[in-house]
Amino acid sequence: MKLKKLGLIINPWAGVGGPAGLKGSDGAETVERALAAGIEPQSHKRAALALSALQPFCNVLQIVTFAGDMGEQLAVSLGFNVEVVGEAAGARSTPEDTERAANAIREAGADLIVFAGGDGTARNMVNALGDAFPVLGIPAGVKMHSACFAISPRAGGEVLRRLMAGELVDLHQHEVRDIDEQSFRNGRVSTRYYGELLVPEEGHFLQAVKNAGREVEELAVADIAAQIVEEIDELDPDTLYVFGPGSTTLAVLSELGGDGTLLGVDLWQNGALLAADVNAPQINRAIADHRRDNPQRPVKIVLTAIGGQGHLIGRGNQQLNPAVLKAVGRDNLMVIATKTKMTELGGRPLLIDSGDPQLDEAWSGFVRVVTGYRDEILYPLSGDGSGEAPENTTVSD
Repeated sequence: MKLKKLGLIINPWAGVGGPAGLKGSDGAETVERALAAGIEPQSHKRAALALSALQPFCNVLQIVTFAGDMGEQLAVSLGFNVEVVGEAAGARSTPEDTERAANAIREAGADLIVFAGGDGTARNMVNALGDAFPVLGIPAGVKMHSACFAISPRAGGEVLRRLMAGELVDLHQHEVRDIDEQSFRNGRVSTRYYGELLVPEEGHFLQAVKNAGREVEELAVADIAAQIVEEIDELDPDTLYVFGPGSTTLAVLSELGGDGTLLGVDLWQNGALLAADVNAPQINRAIADHRRDNPQRPVKIVLTAIGGQGHLIGRGNQQLNPAVLKAVGRDNLMVIATKTKMTELGGRPLLIDSGDPQLDEAWSGFVRVVTGYRDEILYPLSGDGSGEAPENTTVSD
């Protein structure tokens, strides 16, 4: 495939609920709550990071899209030749608009559709296109369990560049999965298979389907919790801890005696839960208050990776936005994961997709991962998926 006409669909509100701690962005009410919390939508910015890789081809590539913020505005701002084939029915686009756009763009002769959104937008692609028309997802949602997304906007841009240059890129069908957001907000993860999409695949640039994990890893998680609790006891008791989502991080909080949240971000300080299920503005305020009298007061972030995918930052924990990450600093990152979870990555790096490419690059490199009690490894963290674990990077007993 060599691109001549590229379809573009942007879900303008995708992911807006992530930094707000709303665990999704489905529904007009959720979007309103996120905007009221001061969250700025990021899907256009993330789409721009991907499409910028195609700017050298502006003279020979046409973008086919819907009017306004569903694609036209961004494509024009980047200097592309744009064909508008429709528009949203109302002031704010809906899933129905996304499906109409997909059909209209296909009928206009696009070679491939690139869409910026999350699992809900991927479902719209399945509904409109089935599994025979090529699409590529630019990750802009909150959860993104599906395997149709590039691991980051820049990785998506690299796939598009290779297609545009006429390089050999495989096409494979990949699963689309989504969760019930209301159940997710209540602490229950229930994923459902919705179909498959035909996706261009090249090397390490496409993410895997999220792995739900093995049912029994209780002893391994308990060992990790014991190690982290021991480290916390040895550190300054005044340290502010930011615990990311996940059963492994929740086990540490439970070992500390706190009632944290499975799928939210929690704050811990001086032996007590300071706040549960906080959003990005709340985390930033907590750090600012913590350092009001002393800018050097310590802050730590405790994270675990998503099983199967390997994402450490940027999937389901967008509350940890670039401002939070910069305030805390890479040296204050505490990564925990079971040996099973690390081994299942098959040597692929842990991933960071913060929304700030410069920060992702600066944080790339080897990180310490606690895999058990007094058991740890050094493992690569990458912003573009290009990192590879060297042969001697193994899980030790």
